[in-house]
Amino acid sequence: MARPVYKFAKPRRTSWWVAGIIAAVVVVAIADFFVRGKNWQWDVVWEYLFHPDILGGLRNTIVLTVVCAISGLLMGALVAYLRMSANPVFQAIGAVYIWFIRAIPALVLLLFIFFLSALLPQIPIGLPFLPPLASVPTNQLISQSTAAILGLTLIQGAYIGEIYRGGILSVPRGQLEAARSMGMTNWQAMRRVIAPQSIRVIIPSLGNEMITLFKNTSLVFVIGYTELLTTVQLIYGVTYQTIPLLVVACIWYLVLTSLAMLGQRQLERKFGKGFRGVTD
Repeated sequence: MARPVYKFAKPRRTSWWVAGIIAAVVVVAIADFFVRGKNWQWDVVWEYLFHPDILGGLRNTIVLTVVCAISGLLMGALVAYLRMSANPVFQAIGAVYIWFIRAIPALVLLLFIFFLSALLPQIPIGLPFLPPLASVPTNQLISQSTAAILGLTLIQGAYIGEIYRGGILSVPRGQLEAARSMGMTNWQAMRRVIAPQSIRVIIPSLGNEMITLFKNTSLVFVIGYTELLTTVQLIYGVTYQTIPLLVVACIWYLVLTSLAMLGQRQLERKFGKGFRGVTD
């Protein structure tokens, strides 16, 4: 007797087709707006896309991002250590620092650092409440680049510190106790047991923070640091070609952000081996 052959009905997926058609119409409309819109002035965009001044501002943006990313990662490690320390004084210092940075807008913080000489003309060197051994003019220490690096590092340190702390707390405490019972020191347990597991949780948030840092470098225009956006503003302040030059800045931000996202994706794959998410 022949065995019955069962045929399963295929789902119609009507909603998929409707969503696809709507998305296609929207994409075509947006593309038409970009391509046929005369006010975009694509010839001007192409003229300035690789202009030496634009490339110089782009180089400053990349350098500032890399320097602040490295210093922010180190600052974040210090902040995470303070927040997770058993010492209540260290915990309080870390908590107050994070509260302060979260409360103050980034633009205001950058301006305060750049104009610090108005509050403190000389930076004293020595013990508090005693005559200084020496002093340095604040204007000589706090230049535009110094203020930009210092401000962005302080901002990144607070947020990255919380990302580190969240990743470490995601590892069950029992694993730390098990590592200690095997004779590991706290540093060995952190390096061999906690860090390899927490980095999988840290990478997505950390990658997002690095991309945010890349865009936040545009904030330093308030103190006159000549990064990409400042360069664009200087050019369209003379030529009055505002829209095409802003498009040039957007194109470079899109390119570099896309490269950063590809790097983040590769790191997620590398450190996520052996783990499967709910969407896999």
